Amino acid sequence: MLAEFAELSGSTHIAIAFLFSLLVGSFLNVVVLRYPKMVFHSWTQQSREWLELESLDQDTVPTLSEPASHCPNCKSPLKAWHNIPIVSFVLLGGKCARCKYPISWRYPLIELLTASSSAVVMAVFGWSLAALFGIALTWVLIVLSFIDIDHQILPDDIVMPTLWLGLGISYFGVYTDSSTALVGAIAGYMSFWIVAQTFKLITGKVGMGNGDFKLMALFGAWFGWQLLPLVVIISSLLGSVFGLAMIMIAKSGRETKIPFGPYIALAGWIAMLWGQRINQSYLNYAGL
Repeated sequence: MLAEFAELSGSTHIAIAFLFSLLVGSFLNVVVLRYPKMVFHSWTQQSREWLELESLDQDTVPTLSEPASHCPNCKSPLKAWHNIPIVSFVLLGGKCARCKYPISWRYPLIELLTASSSAVVMAVFGWSLAALFGIALTWVLIVLSFIDIDHQILPDDIVMPTLWLGLGISYFGVYTDSSTALVGAIAGYMSFWIVAQTFKLITGKVGMGNGDFKLMALFGAWFGWQLLPLVVIISSLLGSVFGLAMIMIAKSGRETKIPFGPYIALAGWIAMLWGQRINQSYLNYAGL
């Protein structure tokens, strides 16, 4: 079956990646919404145990499957046709079928973002292990980015297994070799850790979270140390541009905390697809 699938045209592979990832995007919406609640519940439970307080009622433990999808306003359960990615949002006019409460634009946005970015990965790599793992990483980066935007956290339970997966696939040389991946993971973490510690030493303030260090280590593990400078440059440029835009447009104060994870994620995604070409173009331009 895989051999038959591989024989399909490139445009067919791209279309399948788009449609399948559209369905995955609907699930990613659930993860972005519910997983942080699961994390916060776990932290609260651990804190209460450490303080020797009564444990929380286990019936209140949130999961990705419970409760069933429902309108946040009238609590009416959603029917199957209400959950068709993008199509349902359009047919319902962006409102609940029962109470007409507005549906967040983020649901179709995440679905479309997941589908389109996965299609781009397939278009760049073609039908290959690099494409399959790249699409999976894309899904993870979307989840991490939106969780960081909402809660300014990059959960270890998502970042660390993905980092280890990157080290694992390096054994098979999907993107880079094992030694380069190992050095990349170390260099990725230390690059931002040193910057953050220096900033804290000079200003006495925390300028970057530990999750950002681990996300950089993740990209080092997946793609090797050679692409890390590009990730740093692109993420810094994106952070500066959008940070200034928020200060000017939204009139946010300079003390406003801006999650850096989405910029690292986007920079790493760009490096995954075109990093080698960008680096080679720079070396050619520099005459090296």
